[in-house]
Amino acid sequence: MRAADMDRQLNIQAKFSIGQVVRHRFHPFRGVIYDVDPEFGNTEDWWLSIPEDKRPRKDQPYYHLLAENETTYYHAYVSEQNLVPDETGDPVDHPEVDDYFDELTDGQYQWDAINRH
Repeated sequence: MRAADMDRQLNIQAKFSIGQVVRHRFHPFRGVIYDVDPEFGNTEDWWLSIPEDKRPRKDQPYYHLLAENETTYYHAYVSEQNLVPDETGDPVDHPEVDDYFDELTDGQYQWDAINRH
């Protein structure tokens, strides 16, 4: 990695944190963040599969979520520009939440120190 690339990565600040409950700005799902990439880290095919007029920038944090909607649970990979804080205070019902986190307090899950990945 070039020095300029390293400097750019170090200067990218994530708006959301691991354990925070968020929802998608446009699509009807919410979830808890369990990992953060400082900038896009998925495949080019994945990125190109998003319609061009809705495709997010690559030079921003991307979040790994334990996600849920009204019908299912799944893992989601979402750009920072497409997330907003979830203000409901409701827990995320995803079956893997207990693998990563302890209790939910004020919209923030606490890391499970014993099962931490």
